[in-house]
Amino acid sequence: MELPHISSPTTALPAIFALLFFLYALFTIFSAHRKRLPPQPRGAWPVIGHLPLLSGKEPHHTALGKLADVYGPIFMLRLGAHRTLIVSGWEVARECFTVNDKAFASRPKFAASQLLGYDYAMFALSPYGSHWSHLRKIATLELLANHRLEKLQHILRSEVQISIEKLHQFCKLNNGGNKALMEMETWFGEVALNTIFRMVVGKRFTIAFEGSGGAEYRHALEDFFNLFTAFVPSDLFAFLKWFDFGGHKKAMKKTAKVLDEMLDKWLTEHRERRNSGEVAPEEQDFMHVMLSFIDNEEFPGYDADTVIKSTCLAMILGGFHTNTTDMIWALSLLLNREEAYEKLQKELDQHVGRDRAVSESDVKNLIYLQAVVKETLRMYPAGPLSVPRESMEDCTVAGYHIPAKTRLWVNLYKLHRDPSVWENPNEFCPERFLTTQKNFDVKGRNPQLIPFGAGRRICPGATFSLQLLHLSLARLVHEFEIGRPSKEPLNMEEIAALNVTRKIPLQVVLAPRLSTKVHE
Repeated sequence: MELPHISSPTTALPAIFALLFFLYALFTIFSAHRKRLPPQPRGAWPVIGHLPLLSGKEPHHTALGKLADVYGPIFMLRLGAHRTLIVSGWEVARECFTVNDKAFASRPKFAASQLLGYDYAMFALSPYGSHWSHLRKIATLELLANHRLEKLQHILRSEVQISIEKLHQFCKLNNGGNKALMEMETWFGEVALNTIFRMVVGKRFTIAFEGSGGAEYRHALEDFFNLFTAFVPSDLFAFLKWFDFGGHKKAMKKTAKVLDEMLDKWLTEHRERRNSGEVAPEEQDFMHVMLSFIDNEEFPGYDADTVIKSTCLAMILGGFHTNTTDMIWALSLLLNREEAYEKLQKELDQHVGRDRAVSESDVKNLIYLQAVVKETLRMYPAGPLSVPRESMEDCTVAGYHIPAKTRLWVNLYKLHRDPSVWENPNEFCPERFLTTQKNFDVKGRNPQLIPFGAGRRICPGATFSLQLLHLSLARLVHEFEIGRPSKEPLNMEEIAALNVTRKIPLQVVLAPRLSTKVHE
């Protein structure tokens, strides 16, 4: 009788390894199928995915809000070749910005971020890494810290004063000091631009653009915002990166070149003044501060000039458009609810009086003013969709598996109007911040109200923005009677843009309210 053949260990090893590999592969495939992704809307198209859902005339935050009504506070879209996570609920957002804050700490690499942001050197647009964390530290501790803003507070005070005097002069010239029709976007824009320009480069906006190239520089700043909202196919389809459908990349390169020339000019002037010893410590603007830090700092992959210019440009752009938009919405909301407008004026008269102008030190006592600003930021956050983030690793959100390289949009517009948090969420009601939401702030501590974002990517300019909003709005309402051009409520229709913007420019009827001695 023949004994059964027994393989030697050497001949059996390949078979064992093959079996183990097969079992591992089978387990991996099975596990992948078991990972539960967030719900996805039906009707995704081949190749382009859910892109047609965002191709209508309505703003993206509105379209995504309607999808959230159907699919809930967390769902996923496929936009071209990329997964995009849409979050519209505060509890899910809190999870993204706390437990998974580091996982979602990076930025997608868009064409605009590369071509307009100095090849991702601009820290607000930089992917997560040592460059971002290094610049973020400088921005938060040295450029936008409270002690630095206090040293520059005279600039805000001065620019608001100049702008208020212009309004008085406008009323006087147009109707002998009586009522005059005024378009407010220009006025708010000049307050914001002149303030941020003086803080960053030490010059008012108009003076900074004196000489040759001034008009071109102004247009380039405007084009920057328009180009950031342009649809670039390669942002969704990497294989198209060599093509420039629509010519947007060419326009971005041209705009970036003009802005770089502008910043080069200012940087040269700052270096010359610094080397000559003309600048006293108390006169240092952001560009001077950057120059003093760069001497002892290293930024792998970027030269010192690129870092300074990209950071200063980020400050200018971040301080201009969003603040202008916020101020316009605040006044629009007040004029459409006359009792709120009158209540604010009464508070100003009570705490400030009618024989002097509002100062920064008054703001802490103007509780209703603070509530008006919070309510404005709740209803119309300047960025209705948070600046996109991108996951660096697999993570879990609300029980769903989120693969690495998933882009994240938080629909702040929808989140801030959650009826389970806010009573009558579509109504302008500053009083809510005096009662039920009295302890809410806007600096990321309350996930139900995050107009400046939250987590490690929160906007570092929140304090400056609030200072500008409070003082500008307080002085305007305190020193002028402001009314609508007609008895009809203001049209609050929005347009799709980088910020949530009024479709119809805001026009108001102005009349001086206090003695001319107050503003002189």
